[in-house]
Amino acid sequence: MTSFAVRFCRALRERGLLATPAESIDALRILSAVDLGDRDDVYFGLRALLPSRREDLAIFDELFEKWWRLERGGAVREGTESTRRNPAVHSPTDEPRETRGAEFLTRWASSSDETDDEDALSMATPSVNESRGGADFSTHAGSELGAIEAVAVDIARRLRARPGRRWKLMRRGERIDLRRLVRLSLKTGGDPIELAYRTRKLRRTKLVVLCDVSGSMDLYSRFLLQFLFALQHAFARVETFAFSTRLVHITESLRRESYRSALDALATLPGWSGGTKIGESLDRFLADWPRLLDRRTIVIVLSDGWDTGDPELLSESLKAMRRRAGRIVWLNPLLGSPSYQPLTRGMQAALPHVDVFAPVHDVASLEALARHLSL
Repeated sequence: MTSFAVRFCRALRERGLLATPAESIDALRILSAVDLGDRDDVYFGLRALLPSRREDLAIFDELFEKWWRLERGGAVREGTESTRRNPAVHSPTDEPRETRGAEFLTRWASSSDETDDEDALSMATPSVNESRGGADFSTHAGSELGAIEAVAVDIARRLRARPGRRWKLMRRGERIDLRRLVRLSLKTGGDPIELAYRTRKLRRTKLVVLCDVSGSMDLYSRFLLQFLFALQHAFARVETFAFSTRLVHITESLRRESYRSALDALATLPGWSGGTKIGESLDRFLADWPRLLDRRTIVIVLSDGWDTGDPELLSESLKAMRRRAGRIVWLNPLLGSPSYQPLTRGMQAALPHVDVFAPVHDVASLEALARHLSL
């Protein structure tokens, strides 16, 4: 089961699905809870977890069919041949089982109108409502924290080591300060006895990170929280905010000694997994925290762009931030999929005011982020 879960999720990831190592672990839990001899149990269990977008369903069905033929040697139960050809259809000869949820999921995925009014499917979609419950971080293990910490340290090192335009005096160095050398030589009758050196001052770059924690970002919250925690500990000049329908300052919570204690502190904050109002949240940031922005500040927005608020407000807020900040970087986890297109209202309103639009869905995308953090 372990071998299959890893290989199957890796194959999905190579085809553009957002099947991270965390999904591999969840897939293994599903396989341990279903009947591995029952194709439908395995199929619907994994299908409920791994495809996150409508366009992922065809790819998932194709890869699952290949695996099932390989693993089962082409053997199928009598009367289920039609189910193998079309996994969205149940064979009438199947033994009676509780399949109401699976049948509804199938009808929804195929855009059928047969769904009864009382059927309901819980999915992460854009919403205007605020979350009324606390955050559940019980499954947010720091499985990739070591690799993410290494990336955060590299980003912090580059930000601290970037030279600016101004100069400062040095007792020793590779570049001679000619002006000071001439002034010092006047004290000795024009002879340059004492040399003077100079070097460039390091830029004091600041980071402001605004992370979307609405319901549509639940799939990526574990990965992004690990990154925010590691970045907060690696780079002192960073201020971090979380937003959904409201803006919350989470810098102090992320400065806890351990990742688990940071999650415990974040769980008490409001607004997790609620609706999405990006424009109102950015406008609140400009109203309450204007002094954090200057020409040495890089603003990083982590969001999938699903916004239920006013797109004009989002556009105006980003426009105002762009005038004051040195650079705006928008990181979208959906951009890691080759088939993704930024067609939502939120992304269409944001893109004209963004300097860098890049993916953030795995460790490799974080490593690529370092080259965008320059002024």
